[in-house]
Amino acid sequence: MTMFEDLKRLNTVLEATSPRLVACSGGVDSMLLATLAHRQKPEETIVVHAVGPAVPAAASTRVKRWAHQEKWQLQLVNAGEFDDPEYLANPVNRCFHCKKNLYRTLREIREQLDSSSVLLSGTNLDDLDEFRPGLEAAKQAGVRHPFVEASITKPQLREIARLSALPFADLPAAPCLASRLYTGTKVQADLLRLIDQTEEWIREQTSLAVVRCRIHQQEMRVEVENPSVMEKHHGLVHNLRARVLEASDHINSVVIDPKPYQPGRAFVRGNL
Repeated sequence: MTMFEDLKRLNTVLEATSPRLVACSGGVDSMLLATLAHRQKPEETIVVHAVGPAVPAAASTRVKRWAHQEKWQLQLVNAGEFDDPEYLANPVNRCFHCKKNLYRTLREIREQLDSSSVLLSGTNLDDLDEFRPGLEAAKQAGVRHPFVEASITKPQLREIARLSALPFADLPAAPCLASRLYTGTKVQADLLRLIDQTEEWIREQTSLAVVRCRIHQQEMRVEVENPSVMEKHHGLVHNLRARVLEASDHINSVVIDPKPYQPGRAFVRGNL
């Protein structure tokens, strides 16, 4: 099955979903979906990007710049998850509470603009095999997933983006910053800002594409694909510890996780 067949199936699904509101986080999945939906029917597509402490600054910048270039109808919103004590408690299904607030906000926008609008997310077929509590919130809100409906996997959507010459085709996965907090570690805006700034600093110092600064209680655990790389950068670990400990009263320990990067490591299911 070729990329052109994948794209044809996807366009067929999108044809049946207008007018539409597209939730765009700034990752490759939602960026691609928003781009295709807008290019297909620009007058019937509104892109919604939630801003807040859990959203990496680079993601918001990416969305706004691409929206300007593509002439999207873009709405920036505060989804209100930081007013939700269930979200702030960081249970293992925190993502459900986050998406619950996001989709409530999208429904409110829909009611103000066009009650017939379809809510769309960038969930892909591979996501269905992972632990994603947010999918239940999407189900409850009636959100549709065009990539799933068109049987598009992550590699397939990346290939569509690549052959469409989109600049974010090979963008590394960049989940929300709250995913760096081990289950039960309370969500705090200042911690999320520290995580974002520290990950960006490490990427600048090392050129590593994937960096996760996970927080367990009062310890920051830096997770990369090849932990030995961190030690090869002269003075990096010492400077890292000094920066973090000076910036935060909450953190009292900074360590390099000896295990290679693994998605979702901060989720501890026994705490549900």
